[in-house]
Amino acid sequence: MSLSINTAVPSGSILMQLQNMQRQMNYLSEASQGAQNRAQQAAAPEQTPLVLEQDQAHTSETKVGSFAAALKDAFETVNNLQNQANNLQTRFDTGDRQVSLSDVMLATQKSSISFEAAVQVRNKLIEAYKTVSQMQI
Repeated sequence: MSLSINTAVPSGSILMQLQNMQRQMNYLSEASQGAQNRAQQAAAPEQTPLVLEQDQAHTSETKVGSFAAALKDAFETVNNLQNQANNLQTRFDTGDRQVSLSDVMLATQKSSISFEAAVQVRNKLIEAYKTVSQMQI
């Protein structure tokens, strides 16, 4: 069993998932700024119809659901990479001749990098939560 490094990014890769999450976070940030603007304009006689606001709420709920699914998929991918690395390391330690040291090292580095990326995403989410919770309505 040999692991190879792909230069092409697969559609389910962590990088693609992180980029998708970043797009969704930007959308949520813009939506929250729009909500602040609507709250400030609430006293103005020109108000948007209720139907449009309901459509926007439904769209943002759908986006939040897809964000949660993307986040879950990313964390599952990190978990799978760590499990694969641990499995390869155990097989190598027990003397399995089909597993080379380079296979173990590559799997370990992949899992380490994906874990560090997940930690950075977590840190950004915490920072975004703190920013949103400190916003005045």
